Amino acid sequence: TDMGVEPYLIAATLRLAMAQRLVRRLCSHCAKLRPMTEAEARETPYLRIGAEPGLRRLVRRFYELMDTVPEAWDVRKLHPQDLSGSEEKLFMYLSGWLGGPDLFVERFGHPRLRARHLPFEIASRERDQWMLCMTQAMSECVRDEVLAAALLDAIGGLADHMRNRTDS
Repeated sequence: TDMGVEPYLIAATLRLAMAQRLVRRLCSHCAKLRPMTEAEARETPYLRIGAEPGLRRLVRRFYELMDTVPEAWDVRKLHPQDLSGSEEKLFMYLSGWLGGPDLFVERFGHPRLRARHLPFEIASRERDQWMLCMTQAMSECVRDEVLAAALLDAIGGLADHMRNRTDS
């Protein structure tokens, strides 16, 4: 039957649907909002990568790589010449996404990531180039290898979701 999604998004959509179903089945109380405990707050990925200085270092390195690695040219040309605005927005978004201050939402409202990326042609090539830069930046800037692997897995799912064009 028709799932109502583009064919290139089927795998990512199914992963998300299965993850949501699994969470509901295994942990019904997790859906309720509750404040984090002190121990949980100390263990956020945001703090584990070094809070603001660590996250800024990661995002800065990511955009340095995008700007200099020839294999990232297709994704680089989707960005403005001056990457400082993109760098700041990614920092703000990742801050909240990693459990730190929700800077992006405070300033711009709901991220609506997919909608914000629709004007740009993003297929697997652009996703892969973006992930190439993020993977390298993560390997250089995040010392906790387990955390880096978990973050790359989660970010890879987000990057998959940003694809809005079929591969040519």
